[in-house]
Amino acid sequence: MNSKNIRLNLAYDGSRYHGWQRQNNALTIQETIEEKIEMMVCESVKLIASGRTDAGVHAVNQVCNFKTRSNIGPGAIKKGLNGLLPDDILIRDAEYVPFEFHARYSAKSKVYEYRILNQEDPDVFMRKYIWHIRTPLDLKVIAKCLGLLLGRNDFSSFRSSGSGNTDPVRSIMQAELHGTERGLLRVIIKADGFLRHMVRNIVGTVVEAGLGRISFNGFEKIFESRDRQSAGIKAPPQGLFLMEVQY
Repeated sequence: MNSKNIRLNLAYDGSRYHGWQRQNNALTIQETIEEKIEMMVCESVKLIASGRTDAGVHAVNQVCNFKTRSNIGPGAIKKGLNGLLPDDILIRDAEYVPFEFHARYSAKSKVYEYRILNQEDPDVFMRKYIWHIRTPLDLKVIAKCLGLLLGRNDFSSFRSSGSGNTDPVRSIMQAELHGTERGLLRVIIKADGFLRHMVRNIVGTVVEAGLGRISFNGFEKIFESRDRQSAGIKAPPQGLFLMEVQY
């Protein structure tokens, strides 16, 4: 029986999970979905994601794929999984793809969004999905700092230790700040790839610039230093969303 390659598009609330990747003695997205797929196809599967989101990080459109000898079609896979999975994981779509398709290595770019609530009072209903910052931020400085990141550069200053990536060079096509009158700010970053905690480290550093703790020239020096120790804090995970994977 020939194996088929099935691609899944999914959304998940990462609040109660220890990230995407399987871990010993910890609940993860990968393990949760793999177990339900295996119940349906009656064989072991390995679910490959476009990237590993960290504990507490969310996805609006994550892409993954798995290979199976089962004759259960994608439509039935989608319906069955959505009936078996917990309410904080949703299979948006399922389809057959060429056997060589690989959710991670076939990806051309990814878009992440980081959400900040910049107002004095917290929002009790949004606390798991935003970083609440009471002090008013200088939005012009943040936008100007983000603009420096465009192009192909060495992002060592924003790479956390423990990264398996030996090449720190990435291409950023979009780095923008979007805001609303209600104080909800969105940092949107699109790149051909991301280093470990790269978006959260960037956001933490531009927020320090927005708070006046780092000048624009200081941010530029941090970027050019290629030294993570010189950069700002790592933004908390709950404000980060994987929005789109492009192929």
